Amino acid sequence: MSPRPQALITGASSGIGAALARTLATRGYDLVLLARRRDRLEQMAAEVARLGATAEVLPIDLATPDGLAAASERAAAGDIRLLVANAGMAGYARLSDVTADDLDGLWRLNATAPISLAHAALPAMLSAGTGSIATVASMLAFSSGVNAPAMPARTLYVAAKSATVAFTRTLAAELTGTGVSATVVCPPRVATEWNDGAHQDQSDTMSAEDVALAAAIAIERGETVCIPGLADPEALDRFQTSERALLANGNRPTLASQYHNA
Repeated sequence: MSPRPQALITGASSGIGAALARTLATRGYDLVLLARRRDRLEQMAAEVARLGATAEVLPIDLATPDGLAAASERAAAGDIRLLVANAGMAGYARLSDVTADDLDGLWRLNATAPISLAHAALPAMLSAGTGSIATVASMLAFSSGVNAPAMPARTLYVAAKSATVAFTRTLAAELTGTGVSATVVCPPRVATEWNDGAHQDQSDTMSAEDVALAAAIAIERGETVCIPGLADPEALDRFQTSERALLANGNRPTLASQYHNA
């Protein structure tokens, strides 16, 4: 019997990360589970063992420089065939209300960690000619132009998740023909402990299990962008067409007429 491939999941102790651990265990992966809380990780390891997966636990805080360095070292060990960069924190606040320490930690966790871990895991995947990088962003990554009372103060979070979307999409193109794929998952509001459980009792939220199932299928298919709640896949095509048009029409050497003689 061939060995099961190994998946490293960050933020694996609860919510989407825990659902991904269960889903990937049933789909043939052994797991490296990374999060801050050892007790929750050990509970998850016991749970996935009942599903047939072995699990290594790594109690690490990715918001710290030492934690990210330790996680990157593990990702670079050579045995990871699926990296799922899921860990994150809302940190919803106006930028002027974010402390310098929180700014540093939140950006490292939400934006830097997925890039650093992908950079660490990629060489072995490329050498093997197989593997997947998956990042978890948010539908809020597309909300920078939306100013509505219901929206939370989110400048730093949206900047990080938008960066994650752009990073993963660009990486996917870079990896064409290598046997390695990159997928960014953009969930809607999800009924988890996220943001102090703000969405747990709301009827218009998606389950973590549904997000995990969509993510697993998208990764297996090699999809670049997975939007679990998007019932009109052509909407993504239209979005990408608009991007290309904006790039083509704005990348010109002559000044646009609206800026003449202002």
